[in-house]
Order: sequence, then structure tokens, then C-alpha cells
Amino acid sequence: MIYDRILVRFGELTMKGRNRGRFEQQLLRQIKLSLRAFSALQYEKTYGRIYIILNGEPYDKVAERLKDVFGLSSFSPVKRAEPELESIRDTALDVMRSLSSVPSTFKVSVRRGWKEFHHDSQQMNHLVGSHVLRAIPALKVDVRSPQVELRVDIQYEGAYIYCESIAGAGGFPYGTSGKALLLLSGGIDSPVAGWLALRKGLELEAVHFHSYPFTSEQAKQKVIALARRLAHYTGRPLKLHLVPFTEVQTALAGQKQDHLMITMMRRAMLRITGELAERHGASAVVTGDSLGQVASQTLGSMNVIGRTMELPLLRPLIMMDKQEIIDIAERIGTFATSILPFEDCCTLFVPKSPSTNPNLRVVEKVESFIPELDAMLQRAVDGTETVSLRATDREPEFVHTTAAAGENDWF
Repeated sequence: MIYDRILVRFGELTMKGRNRGRFEQQLLRQIKLSLRAFSALQYEKTYGRIYIILNGEPYDKVAERLKDVFGLSSFSPVKRAEPELESIRDTALDVMRSLSSVPSTFKVSVRRGWKEFHHDSQQMNHLVGSHVLRAIPALKVDVRSPQVELRVDIQYEGAYIYCESIAGAGGFPYGTSGKALLLLSGGIDSPVAGWLALRKGLELEAVHFHSYPFTSEQAKQKVIALARRLAHYTGRPLKLHLVPFTEVQTALAGQKQDHLMITMMRRAMLRITGELAERHGASAVVTGDSLGQVASQTLGSMNVIGRTMELPLLRPLIMMDKQEIIDIAERIGTFATSILPFEDCCTLFVPKSPSTNPNLRVVEKVESFIPELDAMLQRAVDGTETVSLRATDREPEFVHTTAAAGENDWF
């Protein structure tokens, strides 16, 4: 590998005006956190970009980790040259000779960020291109559709030469958009919603409801594994709040209003989550709702369920099809865990015909028949167990027989 550093380009944060500096500093901190395993790396920050000096660290492994850092639009492996003509020409030739296969066509694209450089971009295209052509006669110039585009970026502090640009994760750096709680069910949808929320710069803590002994220890471990995977994208530990829901759930089931069971469960979950959000300083709640996917995600159901909460409810998947959600789940590494067939509390007491258009007045009336409901909700809040999870923690070992679970994703 001839390249000695990585050029990192920023994403949407370049439009942040007076707040841009804060976003850039947070991005640099996130990059350092994500790459802390590579101790020899050094970092240089200039206006609008970051350079990562490899110092012998393996580019491929560093690049693989860099792809998951939010806030990057793209990055490139680059070779630095002195901002002088001969140094740029020689380095450009070295880069072309280092390619794994010799292309038949190429073109040179020079960007002159340092305007005082004594040749303009067009002159440099010709001066660099002719030098490469003389050394590699088999090459031809194709300015419309070249096999390789040799890029030269001339800045005051140096010239950077490269042929490749890799797409970054985009979005905003972690934690620059405030803090939210994610309802994490264990199905396919909610981890994807969490990943999309992280991508928009939200700091997340996850909330999971369990109904022990009706739900198993493996169901809990499955959610822990999903939260740990999300922690991979934060570069730091992620908190998971495990809420005991058995008492509330059985009390709701005791009302014998089966068609309203899902609606009432979700209203109770949001009321508990709202209390947890206040305790932990969160300003929003993220769910994996996708319009029309299940009974609780019709417009009528979401209206009645959402009336329990004053905080903003963020639904990143609301207009996505199931296959689009699955595609993201596979890409971010949560799908294989989400389809493990361990029941969670949302798959208990599921009615055959849930209401898709519940009446708010009727639901509130049924809830009023449970005199201790508020006290039960408070006990659930008080009984919540919080664990802090790192991406590098040891994965639990699952034993399973089918891949049919994860379909009832209520969040």
C-alpha cells in the first residue's frame, strides 16, 4: 500500500453555519473513539477536512471501521506530496504504478485549494498527465469515461494524490442532535429505527419491556445483543433499560378486551418510557413504527397510542416498506439476531382480531377500570434495571431451531 494517510470529507454538517465548529470537533472525537484500537494513528484537522496519518497501521482495517462513523460523506486513501510541481508529478506516477491492475485509460483531475500555487488547474492537468503518459506509454487519456481518475488536491500544507473515494455513513456526528430513548423490542424494525436515529446525530438509550417468567432469559439476551450492535455505531457504551412489565400486562389482559390489548399495552409502555425519559434527560422517544405494517401501526392506532405522551415521537421507518427495512437490517448487522425465535412481551396475549381503529374514549374508559394502573406503571419505572453495554463485550450464545421469529415487531 503506497498511501500514507486517509482524507476524510464532511457530510451535511458543512451547512451548520456558526455551529459548524462544534459539529466538526464532535466528529473528530467520534473518529478517534472508533479508531482507538489503532494506536499509531495521528490526526490533522484543517478547515473542511480531517487527515488520518496511518503510520504503518493497516489501511483496510481502518477503512472498514471508518465506514460506520456518522457525519462522514466520503473518504479516500491518499499519498501526500510537497506542494511543488516535481514532487506532485513523481507522486502521481507512483500512485498510478501502485494500482493492482494497469488501466488502459485515465484522466487527471486537479483541484487547487491553494490559489497561490503557481500553475492553475488546467495547466496542472496537462503537466501531471503528460508526465504519467511518458512513463507509462500504454495508457490513454479518456476525459469522458476513464477507468481511473487520478485526483490531485493541492492545499497550502501539501498536495494529496489518490484514485479512490469511498462513501461514508453520512448524517451527523453522534450526540450532536440531542438525546432520545429508543423502544427496542427485539424484532427487525426497532434496531433499524435506532440506527437511523443514531445516523441523524441523536444520543440514544434503549428501553426494553420484559414479562418474566412468560418471556425467557434468551429473549433478554437477544435484545442485549441488538443493543450491543447499536453500540458499535456509537463508539462508546450504550445504556439499556430493562423494564419489568408482567404486572401491567396481566392487569391489562384481565380486562378481557382482547381487541384493545395491543393498544393498551403500547399506551402503558409509552407512559413508562415518558417517565424514564424525564429521569434520564431525554427529549424524544424513537419507535420502529412503519405505517400499516401491523394493527398498532395504522393511523388510527398511532393516534390513540401517541396521546399518552407529550414528548416528540420519532418514527424513522414510518414510510418504509418491510423489504427496505430488512435490507438496512442486513447491512447494519442486526437482521440475523432479530429473527431469532425467542418470544418477547409483545408476542404474549396477542388477540386474533386486534382493533385497527380504536376509539380513544373507549380505551380510556377501559383503562379507568384498573384502579391501580398508575401505581403499577410507577412500580415498573422504579423496578427498571439499567445495564451499560459495549460493542466489544462477549456475545451470548443462542440456541434456536427456526428463523421465523421477529415478525411481530410492535415498535
